[in-house]
Amino acid sequence: MSIQIETVQIPKGTPNLSGYLALPEGGDQRPGIVIIHEAFGLNDNIRDITRRFAEAGYAALAVDLFAGRNQVVCMFRFFTNMFVNSLNHAGIRDLKVSLDWLEQHPRVDGGRVGAVGFCLGGNFAISWACTDSRLNVVAPFYGMNPRPLEAVSRACPVVASYPENDFTKGAGEKLDAALTQRHIPHDVKIYPNTRHSFFNNPRDASEQAAAQDAWTRIMTFFGEHLVEK
Repeated sequence: MSIQIETVQIPKGTPNLSGYLALPEGGDQRPGIVIIHEAFGLNDNIRDITRRFAEAGYAALAVDLFAGRNQVVCMFRFFTNMFVNSLNHAGIRDLKVSLDWLEQHPRVDGGRVGAVGFCLGGNFAISWACTDSRLNVVAPFYGMNPRPLEAVSRACPVVASYPENDFTKGAGEKLDAALTQRHIPHDVKIYPNTRHSFFNNPRDASEQAAAQDAWTRIMTFFGEHLVEK
């Protein structure tokens, strides 16, 4: 599928956010997805993933949460907030503003929106899902859980992916149990013989297979909870 790409500005005060928008060609409205980067920021890897979602038929917006800011300072604040204020901090508020912008785009069906996040962004995705009823589905990769974990009782459907050989494996197991207990539709999978960032940067055949399987699961889950909504 042919796509259109552009760098966009998202007004939110000072500084503004910036983002990378990828759209399927055509004039019809599409489900919208916010892509949330890792600690490395909005890099070429995240742009590649954003285009991949657009090629699959989604209006995909990758938000630069470091735009106009000192990245080191931002990272310190973000990681601190993951542990002490995971449900309501500057990163979550910026994501909500980004979704405001995406919902209003003429090519986006504002009633069908979701999010995908990696590591830092994976934590943000699941925490955001606990505080914003507009999200229809989220797909966190190798992220830590919100605090308190009981907040997932307010979450939308979740399709999550974790590596076996990584500190986030336990977070995936606990998330799976919490979502099951609270009857939230979910698909949580821990991939054997994989390490952190296996989807972004697969290092061997096992991680390549895991990355492809994770993509297939997301497409199926998003099809059920976003496309067909």
